[in-house]
Amino acid sequence: MARHTLQVLARTGASPHIRSMITREQWRKFIDQPAVEWTIFVLGILFMIAAIPVGALPGPGGVFVFAIGLAMVLKTSMWAKRRYVRFKRSKPKAGSWADWALRRRSARRRSKLQKEREAEALTTSPSETIAGPERRAN
Repeated sequence: MARHTLQVLARTGASPHIRSMITREQWRKFIDQPAVEWTIFVLGILFMIAAIPVGALPGPGGVFVFAIGLAMVLKTSMWAKRRYVRFKRSKPKAGSWADWALRRRSARRRSKLQKEREAEALTTSPSETIAGPERRAN
């Protein structure tokens, strides 16, 4: 009996009875409200301050608490974003680690482009890179 019911349900292709409670557009509107932005910013600062005593405890907990706070502050503050970009330019290796830890889309896009360029460089022959591609006479 149960098998027959499952087969009927599979054939009907019914939509799930539970739908999402909030859409992405609704979430973005909610996050863009000034009171919510300030709350996220203040919580981020508190997380970064809390990372100091948590870092004194054994284990890597302070790093994760600081990263969460930094992500919250960068999400809501243009001043912090500008400072972060300036830091990345002055210390590119540390900036790439921070991008990786924060799982930033721009970092993933840059690494993908870099890998594509490296793969393209490997596929071109050395003679083409020195002399350039031969041109056809028209």
